[in-house]
Amino acid sequence: MLDANLKTQLKAYLEKVTQPFEIVASLDDSDKSRELLGLLQDIVGLTDKITLKTDGADARRPSFSLNRPGADISLRFAGIPMGHEFTSLVLALLQVGGHPSKLAQEVIDQIRTIEGEFNFETYFSLSCQNCPDVVQALNLMAVLNPNIRHVAIDGALFQDEVNERQIMSVPSLYLNGELFGQGRMGVEEILARIDTGAAARDAEKLNAKAAFDVLVIGGGPAGASAAIYAARKGIRTGVAAERFGGQVLDTLAIENFISVPETEGPKLARALEEHVKHYEVDLMNLQRASALIPAKGEGELHEVKFESGASLKARTLILSTGARWREMNVPGEQEYRGRGVAYCPHCDGPLFKGKRVAVIGGGNSGVEAAIDLAGIVAQVTLIEFDDKLRADAVLQKKLASLPNVTVIKSALTTEVKGDGQKVNGLVYKDRTNDELRTLELEGIFVQIGLLPNSEWLKGVVELSPRGEIIVDAKGQTSVPGVFAAGDVTTVPYKQIVIAVGEGAKASLSAFDHLIRTT
Repeated sequence: MLDANLKTQLKAYLEKVTQPFEIVASLDDSDKSRELLGLLQDIVGLTDKITLKTDGADARRPSFSLNRPGADISLRFAGIPMGHEFTSLVLALLQVGGHPSKLAQEVIDQIRTIEGEFNFETYFSLSCQNCPDVVQALNLMAVLNPNIRHVAIDGALFQDEVNERQIMSVPSLYLNGELFGQGRMGVEEILARIDTGAAARDAEKLNAKAAFDVLVIGGGPAGASAAIYAARKGIRTGVAAERFGGQVLDTLAIENFISVPETEGPKLARALEEHVKHYEVDLMNLQRASALIPAKGEGELHEVKFESGASLKARTLILSTGARWREMNVPGEQEYRGRGVAYCPHCDGPLFKGKRVAVIGGGNSGVEAAIDLAGIVAQVTLIEFDDKLRADAVLQKKLASLPNVTVIKSALTTEVKGDGQKVNGLVYKDRTNDELRTLELEGIFVQIGLLPNSEWLKGVVELSPRGEIIVDAKGQTSVPGVFAAGDVTTVPYKQIVIAVGEGAKASLSAFDHLIRTT
């Protein structure tokens, strides 16, 4: 199952296991069970700390649990955790085997003290780059607290469950049989949901913090770069982010970040966070900004309020809240979001195997999505508003070679249709004659660009008609002492490498402002 190179790497990791435990597999006569058995046999053959049993009685087959004698741990994988989930498997093996987590001690203590009954189920796909964060978070919580149980389920392998629960987006999390959430979540976000007093305690801690010299709002590439450059100046630096990593977390392949030939979004986001933590930066996650109160005069403090009830003050600010996927804003889109309307083809594509889908948008993202989906689904219809595709020529050529892709140009999507439970079609207007037409399908992937996360700044900082923060050559906004960087600004070309450079520039400008201000 595992090649020689992977076995060598895994063997080195398993040397960190300090406490013996067992893997209990529930199998049947299927090819997938035989494939899983081969994987588990490879694992136990690399260490004497793990034993394998094949007499499991779980209803989901193939599946396996990790059990440590004397410890009440309920952690199970239903399916074969390869692809993006192989890292989740390795971490679970280490943590059940006694290797400590790198999580902050206060977070570990918070997990251990939670009381109640928490039975989590996570549906993932092996091609989903967002899923491992959720799986790894809940696995660790299950290791630390016996009140928390977790099963990670490969949705592509257990299609009957996916259809019964009408799951059309991964990761999908269920708690005690009820939908808990969809999309990427880390330990802190899950804790905030199940530990009801956590948000108030965090807000109280933030309100007590002293003013920062530089406070960065947003934790994407621009925010990370700004924080590093500020901290290196030896000044008091803080980062408050809704989710550290920003939109990079939702990016699959990155092949144009200079000096890094190839990487993935979540991997780059972790590297950015580790780099920031290398310096004395106060990193505050899960904080969504809601209002900016500018300083009343030179030398006074700016204030940022957050939805959590927290408030932070600083001598200078760097706004780097990034952007999000632009929505169609048509009837039915919000109603069927996560029930056929999706924004991540890499994550949710496997759930539409053999079905009919549409991709909205003819730029690089839309055409790339159509190409990827064509290898999974029965039929792809790409809908483009303009009378020509805007994607690179090489992508258009590849798209044209695919037999199960249809391209409709000069078309405006006007409505998402469904049966009350899931998507069953869309309506578009033919812009050449204004005729309305209906497509019958099961999924819609929206790929029509980005929308800046700047709503909270309206009326305070000057914005462009597109909602972007207007900045000058130094990253200065219309408010003295408030700078901005990255995809939320008017700087053209929304690229990671540009955001990193703009973050550094804004930080240097903020420092220059500080030394010139009384």
